[in-house]
Amino acid sequence: MENLKKSYIAGGCFWGMEDLFRVRPGVKDTEVGYLGGSNENPTYRNHPGHAEGLEITYDANETSYKELLDYFFRVHDPSTVDRQGNDRGSSYRSALFIQDEQERNEAQQVIDIVDQSGRWPGKVVTTLEPFTKFWPAEDEHQDYLVKQPNGYTCHFERFGTFL
Repeated sequence: MENLKKSYIAGGCFWGMEDLFRVRPGVKDTEVGYLGGSNENPTYRNHPGHAEGLEITYDANETSYKELLDYFFRVHDPSTVDRQGNDRGSSYRSALFIQDEQERNEAQQVIDIVDQSGRWPGKVVTTLEPFTKFWPAEDEHQDYLVKQPNGYTCHFERFGTFL
C-alpha cells in the first residue's frame, strides 16, 4: 500500500532539479512551480519573491524525507546565497518549504550533517521557510529537460551520500 507524501524544495533552476528527482527511488511524481513569494498566480515572467521550486510526491514506504534532503544537498550548492550556476537572484535560492515540526527537525538534522561534512566551500545557507502554497509553473516548464534534452542545467550529483 502506497504511503504518498509531498515535499517542497528549491535549489536553483527548477528544470535541473526536476530532471534529477524524477528518477529517484520512491519518487512518484514531480512538478515545477513557484513557492514563497508575494503574488497570487505567479508566472515565469512575474514571480516576485518566489523561488523556482519543486513539488515532489513520494512513497514514504520507499524513501524518506531525510533521504530526499540528502540528495537535494548533493545536487546543488547550498552554500551560495541566491545563486546556482549562472542563475542569480532570489528565484534561485536554496530553500526548504516546511510543512510541520517533524520536517523542520529532520531538515535541521540533515543541514547539520552537511555542514559537519565540510564538503561544500561554506556553511549551508538553505532557508527553512514555512510552506504556504505551491503554484504550478506553466506547461512548457514541466518536464522541460525531457522535452529539451540539451537544455540548460547546472545540477548534477557532486558527492556520495551524507547520511
